[in-house]
Amino acid sequence: MRAVLTWRDKAEHCINDIAFKPDGTQLILAAGSRLLVYDTSDGTLLQPLKGHKDTVYCVAYAKDGLWSPEQKSVSKHKSSSKIICCSWTNDGQYLALGMFNGIISIRNKNGEEKVKIERPGGSLSPIWSICWNPSREERNDILAVADWGQKVSFYQLSGKQIGKDRALNFDPCCISYFTKGEYILLGGSDKQVSLFTKDGVRLGTVGEQNSWVWTCQAKPDSNYVVVGCQDGTISFYQLIFSTVHGLYKDRYAYRDSMTDVIVQHLITEQKVRIKCKELVKKIAIYRNRLAIQLPEKILIYELYSEDLSDMHYRVKEKIIKKFECNLLVVCANHIILCQEKRLQCLSFSGVKEREWQMESLIRYIKVIGGPPGREGLLVGLKNGQILKIFVDNLFAIVLLKQATAVRCLDMSASRKKLAVVDENDTCLVYDIDTKELLFQEPNANSVAWNTQCEDMLCFSGGGYLNIKASTFPVHRQKLQGFVVGYNGSKIFCLHVFSISAVEVPQSAPMYQYLDRKLFKEAYQIACLGVTDTDWRELAMEALEGLDFETAKKAFIRVQDLRYLELISSIERKKRGETNNDLFLADVFSYQGKFHEAAKLYKRSGHENLALEMYTDLCMFEYAKDFLGSGDPKETKMLITKQADWARNIKEPKAAVEMYISAGEHVKAIEICGDHGWVDMLIDIARKLDKAEREPLLLCATYLKKLDSPGYAAETYLKMGDLKSLVQLHVETQRWDEAFALGEKHPEFKDDIYMPYAQWLAENDRFEEAQKAFHKAGRQREAVQVLEQLTNNAVAESRFNDAAYYYWMLSMQCLDIAQADPAQKDTMLGKFYHFQRLAELYHGYHAIHRHTEDPFSVHRPETLFNISRFLLHSLPKDTPSGISKVKILFTLAKQSKALGAYRLARHAYDKLRGLYIPARFQKSIELGTLTIRAKPFHDSEELVPLCYRCSTNNPLLNNLGNVCINCRQPFIFSASSYDVLHLVEFYLEEGITDEEAISLIDLEVLRPKRDDRQLEIANNSSQILRLVETKDSIGDEDPFTAKLSFEQGGSEFVPVVVSRLVLRSMSRRDVLIKRWPPPLRWQYFRSLLPDASITMCPSCFQMFHSEDYELLVLQHGCCPYCRRCKDDPGP
Repeated sequence: MRAVLTWRDKAEHCINDIAFKPDGTQLILAAGSRLLVYDTSDGTLLQPLKGHKDTVYCVAYAKDGLWSPEQKSVSKHKSSSKIICCSWTNDGQYLALGMFNGIISIRNKNGEEKVKIERPGGSLSPIWSICWNPSREERNDILAVADWGQKVSFYQLSGKQIGKDRALNFDPCCISYFTKGEYILLGGSDKQVSLFTKDGVRLGTVGEQNSWVWTCQAKPDSNYVVVGCQDGTISFYQLIFSTVHGLYKDRYAYRDSMTDVIVQHLITEQKVRIKCKELVKKIAIYRNRLAIQLPEKILIYELYSEDLSDMHYRVKEKIIKKFECNLLVVCANHIILCQEKRLQCLSFSGVKEREWQMESLIRYIKVIGGPPGREGLLVGLKNGQILKIFVDNLFAIVLLKQATAVRCLDMSASRKKLAVVDENDTCLVYDIDTKELLFQEPNANSVAWNTQCEDMLCFSGGGYLNIKASTFPVHRQKLQGFVVGYNGSKIFCLHVFSISAVEVPQSAPMYQYLDRKLFKEAYQIACLGVTDTDWRELAMEALEGLDFETAKKAFIRVQDLRYLELISSIERKKRGETNNDLFLADVFSYQGKFHEAAKLYKRSGHENLALEMYTDLCMFEYAKDFLGSGDPKETKMLITKQADWARNIKEPKAAVEMYISAGEHVKAIEICGDHGWVDMLIDIARKLDKAEREPLLLCATYLKKLDSPGYAAETYLKMGDLKSLVQLHVETQRWDEAFALGEKHPEFKDDIYMPYAQWLAENDRFEEAQKAFHKAGRQREAVQVLEQLTNNAVAESRFNDAAYYYWMLSMQCLDIAQADPAQKDTMLGKFYHFQRLAELYHGYHAIHRHTEDPFSVHRPETLFNISRFLLHSLPKDTPSGISKVKILFTLAKQSKALGAYRLARHAYDKLRGLYIPARFQKSIELGTLTIRAKPFHDSEELVPLCYRCSTNNPLLNNLGNVCINCRQPFIFSASSYDVLHLVEFYLEEGITDEEAISLIDLEVLRPKRDDRQLEIANNSSQILRLVETKDSIGDEDPFTAKLSFEQGGSEFVPVVVSRLVLRSMSRRDVLIKRWPPPLRWQYFRSLLPDASITMCPSCFQMFHSEDYELLVLQHGCCPYCRRCKDDPGP
């Protein structure tokens, strides 16, 4: 910073105060009793104002009036001491008063004191000057205070002090802010005006005077300062702030706010601020080093890491010594001080290691790199001499000497060329080895070589940026400032106090190289930064120039895969081909110059390539002209290509005709199939020879997809492909045709019946599916399907379905046992197991619905019988899905309702030992309590009777569902679960089933004289209606005699009948379960002729006839095996 005196004048009296007009054009000052008005541009006294008779101490220009317009008079307020100075805040809301007793009073605009600040010196430190910081960027209003305790302090509006008091060593008489609050001007008894930072750090002297400085002010929005002294002197200064900065490659360090250093990364735009808290005089930067010269020391910083993007600096060394120098340079281990004609090399510890004395003033110095401790310096002198100095060598090397003074220097990356800007603004470029002047350019003020390209430099001057490549003409564009660096496509430009990286496309020099067919050099320039269009132009020019290496690199840059494939194909051809016409023809064809390419193809002897090019481009007329009357194969190929083109342009019918004429039936069929043209497919299939299997097969495939199985079958028959025909019938579910084909060709039986069985199973036709699985020989699959259905039904609580599936499984096992003697025992065991599970789930279905549904469809007696049946029939391991709690709960509930209190009490007692779901808890607890109020016996009406021995059995039978006396198993109705009046009997050894039937004459229907006696035997059921006749009354029944047995025996003694007994039986009294082999038939005799019993001929379950007829009417089938009433018998 330096101050330049613009003008000076002297008044007769002491200058008490100064004020600028808001626009800065005029200056008014108080001198004695007069006011003087000056023109600030040249110091002319415009006019004196003599309106005051006494001394004027303060002047100010009005901006928006003297006081508030709503007040009719000026308000007055008393003060405890003499007020010496005052200052309003920026928003005009608060007024700070500086008093003689050392107190600062901050008041609002109504005069009310809000804050009172007492200075430590009290009345010995009068507050002589105060000023609010005018900056709008500060968050808080800051008040600067200067007192005659020779201190300057800073306060917030709240009265809180900012930082510590700053000692001045003189009595301040005036304080004011400069350039929007960035700096402070202070003057007083030291007879000078000093410049301080806004934090109170002294930066330098503005101007020395001959007497005390009473007032100083800054001109609005400018760098001018006016000073008024006790002896009447008025001085007007211009402050000039020089740029203190340093640059190394992409790192730029510059001074900010006079005391801070900002390091900026020009590529990433990162910035870091280093606060020095003192005036920064010089800055130097080199690689990872940063040197900052302060008034009394030099600080050496280094980067934390070797990372190129690291911006964190730390102090490495401090040289506590005052230096005076013109230029400062830092190296890896040294600092270089430039003092007029002398260079000094100092270590980081401050020790001078060597010194160079020059012949003339040093105008420019720059570090050009080198090993640590051996760096080279490029030095330019005023006498035109240019030197290279190594910091470890005492002797300077003269590179060259020119006639004019050096203004700027730079050396190329290879150290072979030197660019110099002289005092005549001429840029001169020399060859360092030969000292030859290569070229020179006018209008230059700074120059820089491109660090990435040897032959490129740029220089600035006259508001233009000039870029020069090799010896080509200069490319010029507008640019303000000085060029200080050139890296790739980025030019670093210093304009006023800031540096910026300007992205400059290198298009112009690249095209200069292209004009001379220097493709490799043009590629190097393009790598520095050009547009995609420029890259493509370079690639095309290199390709036409047959420089495939450069072209490939350029096309890779623009990611043009098409041309890269072209270059790759040309490189493959070059291995066995040397004709450049062929390569150039490929290039022309890719560029759209087809006729030129065809001529080159023909000239190189590759007419086929020209023909292929025309056909690929659908230029069939040109292709025909080029071909003339040539080979028929090529003509066929041309027609095929034309058909391809017609197909691509959405003319499929024309394409089909062309393909057929060219013999390309497969492509024609594909088009017809894709468009669903069945008629055309049929026509093609009928015209094709049966030996052409591929197109015929494709025709059949498309006809099948297009829902024309009849035509597809015709095609398969033409081919003789019976397996595909079977598969067609199966896929289209044309089972009759498939079965007919299977009859003629048994080898396809598995291919037909296996899918048929799966289709039946998927459509819930399990009985038919079983038969189909049997026919296909897939018994295991049939069993697996039924087992899966059964498990699903149990898991989903569909117990009626589970019973049905278990019955089907049992019958499936019986069929397997019949067909495979090796599995007979295993399958019979499974048969009885599944039969038992079917009975359990069939009965449990009613219990489940009763406990889950809100309304019951069964009578209490039925639920009671089912509960008892299940309780007596359940095995030790309860089957999945069956809840013992629900069975006992239903039994207890219905027993109580029907009067079986003892059984109900037993059921409730059993429930106490089981886990009860929460929803049944209250009902069971209530039932357990209420049952105790009932008698401890069961109703005799509910006691079951054994029809063999006429014994009354207990309701709770420990033996299960057999008589406790004769051990005869009970026969239950499959609907009401009553004990039926049937007794099973067995045939004597030697009597076959056929003989037994003939003896009891069951198959022959004989009309009876009494119309009340009727037996109906048909395919849907056997209904036995027993009507008592006169002839039967009193007849002795041999079968009844067989029912006797030894009383008290623990073993069951079956009823075995002889031929005599069979002959005596009436066909109306016998029911037969005609099981298929290997099971034997079962015979049952009714003991109550009045009661009618019906047996289902499919599942052999017994029902009361009335119940069975009702259930068949309701469901249309047997409730157990779901056999429809109209189905034929087994």
